[in-house]
Amino acid sequence: MSYFSTPSLQRKAVLGRNVVATSQPLATQAGLQALARGGNAIDAALSAAITLTVVEPTMNGIGGDAFALIWHNETLQGLNGCGRAPAAWGPEWFKGQTTMPERGWDSVTVPGQVAAWVDLSERYGQLPFAKLFESAIRYATEGFPVSPVIARQWQTFAPLMQTYPGFVEAFMPGGKVPQAGDIWSFPDQAQTLKDIAATRGRSFYEGELAQKIVDFAQLHGAAMSMTDLAEHQSEWVDSIHLRVKDVDVHEIPPNGQGVVALMVLGILQHAGYEQAPAGSALRAHLEVEAMRLAFADLYAHVAEPSHMQVSTEDLLNPAYLKQRAALIHREQASQFVAGVPKVGGTVYLCTADAQGNMVSYIQSNFNGFGSGVVVPGTGISFQNRGFGFELKPGHPNEVAGRKRPMHTIIPAFITRGDDPLMAFGVMGGNMQAQGHVQMVLRTVYDGLNPQAAIDAPRWRILENGQLTLESHWPTHIVESLKKMGHNLQVLGPDCIDFGSAQAVTMHSNHNEQAVYVGGSDPRRDGLAGVY
Repeated sequence: MSYFSTPSLQRKAVLGRNVVATSQPLATQAGLQALARGGNAIDAALSAAITLTVVEPTMNGIGGDAFALIWHNETLQGLNGCGRAPAAWGPEWFKGQTTMPERGWDSVTVPGQVAAWVDLSERYGQLPFAKLFESAIRYATEGFPVSPVIARQWQTFAPLMQTYPGFVEAFMPGGKVPQAGDIWSFPDQAQTLKDIAATRGRSFYEGELAQKIVDFAQLHGAAMSMTDLAEHQSEWVDSIHLRVKDVDVHEIPPNGQGVVALMVLGILQHAGYEQAPAGSALRAHLEVEAMRLAFADLYAHVAEPSHMQVSTEDLLNPAYLKQRAALIHREQASQFVAGVPKVGGTVYLCTADAQGNMVSYIQSNFNGFGSGVVVPGTGISFQNRGFGFELKPGHPNEVAGRKRPMHTIIPAFITRGDDPLMAFGVMGGNMQAQGHVQMVLRTVYDGLNPQAAIDAPRWRILENGQLTLESHWPTHIVESLKKMGHNLQVLGPDCIDFGSAQAVTMHSNHNEQAVYVGGSDPRRDGLAGVY
């Protein structure tokens, strides 16, 4: 048995007036340091996020996308930091192909993450922008010990990326990948972060870094242009939300999959979920069936809002959700297709501060190491969000120039009345909406604290439809689900397919001083820290 694989006890929730929860301890510390220097929760989130591009390169990088939900001055505001397809993309660009390329330059859309950092800092931050980069630059320059789960991800994904431009030179120097405990540094990335900090991101979209990106794209016959980069803009958005018991659950609107989590929660309210015994096989069955119903609609209807043939309001219409719930058989698993409403891969972190600000933030390169493309001499690794498009003619999510793809990464938030309650998220491809549902149900219906809700056993429907369960599900529930006709597989305790959650809950507002409860997922290397 490896030194790092010894099982550990479940974690305990942490309490504090300032909380930072991320998937990597060094990033958590970077966020706490921002708070100690006089920053707020937004500064802490950005400092942690920028550091994560260095210390967790398997899941995110400088060339990724980002989304956020920010509670500030008694208001919840969303930011869509997703980039668009290069202008040259369209059916002709991908002629002869039946599916979008999963990796390589033809999977790379304009990265929106750097612009999101700038926009969030300008609107909400208290620290100078350059200060947010100090921890990341230090770790990229001086190095840091690679943590165990990230080392395992590196070993899994790196061999799949060797043929993509710039990857081996960046992440497999000498043909090797780092092991847990090895010191990893990336001076090229440090220099790029310095440039972004000094120019407030302008170099990335219209300056020296942009030119390096475009030159490398042209070298490999890719579509990315200086105009594509220069025209990128983040979008401030209002959340979409659904009432669940006495709280409102908030998600970012499409082009993300957050609407699916809300659909599931609405379907369950019409399917008699609350009347099913807590901790029963029936509850698990209803959760899985509602998820299958919502997924059918996701892949048929959700896209860039301007291209959707049904609206978000249509999908969340109570009458439609009741209609979908009626399709669930309470004792038997079913197969579902998309309904027709009446027309009317990632790192997640959350922060909270003593001023009452709370941040739910997510950024990603998508499938481990993203596209596999890394611009030489810069440390800029790109996402592969173009893979989220469809090539089926007429599909709402059909690829087109200047269009945003259907996106998997979604931050979430819960309010009660006019007050913030919880910032939370679960990273991991299509596990994200599934994880959001399970976190809400464990928190709102079962009354668990954030850490207990994170620790609870999860289920996941894979992209191929297979139902998987974590090994700490009770045996009697597993057997009952099999009898209901679920084709399921129980995966071992070392499996990392069930996502990684972070959560911060407002515990009280005693004497106008906020007290929070934080939790971080033991399925990863993460840490919830307080200050």
